[in-house]
Amino acid sequence: MNGLLQSRSARILTLVLFAQASIFYGFSRRENVPVHRPLEKFSLPANTNWKLIEDSKLDAETLEVLKADDILSRYYANPSTGQGATLFVAFFETQRTGKAPHSPKNCLPGSGWVPSQSGIAEIPIAGEAKPVQVNQYVVSRGQNQSVVLYWYQSRTRVVASEYSAKVLTVTDAIRFNRSDTALVRVVVNVTDGDTAKAERTAVAFVQSFFEPLKSYLPS
Repeated sequence: MNGLLQSRSARILTLVLFAQASIFYGFSRRENVPVHRPLEKFSLPANTNWKLIEDSKLDAETLEVLKADDILSRYYANPSTGQGATLFVAFFETQRTGKAPHSPKNCLPGSGWVPSQSGIAEIPIAGEAKPVQVNQYVVSRGQNQSVVLYWYQSRTRVVASEYSAKVLTVTDAIRFNRSDTALVRVVVNVTDGDTAKAERTAVAFVQSFFEPLKSYLPS
């Protein structure tokens, strides 16, 4: 039974990838590339407890690997709790040229971080009709641990699954002649082995920036 399901999934994935390739490279029409606000201008509301500590500049080699059209990489801290969080956003205007987000599920192990827990977190956001679903990982490297939340954001939706993101990209290409997307990732270090506290911090941080960030990504 498992073999049958795996075979069926493989066939579906093959069809999806074939359709994606046909759409991205076979169509001669020019893609509709939406305008977005530069991520460097992003800022949190004045009433948030989170303060910008560092605006990280990625080196040329990393930028070449990522191939994103716009990137935000910042470290914020909450003085009232003493907690910090890293926000990383990579925006892609199009995926037709072979550019696409690098899944943290693959990148983190490549950097020496080993996942010890994984799942889906549901985060209620003020102003959103229902909670957003995002990937949640606890990763370790030596004695260090971090909680990682990440998702794919395209148009007006948030998607956790890489597979679903690919399928929806094909759908967007057919319906709207668009393939833009963004990878959003949050990392919070675990202190004193308290992963639950780090998870709460990560969720609270997402709740603070989710709505402001929406205005910097095409809808």
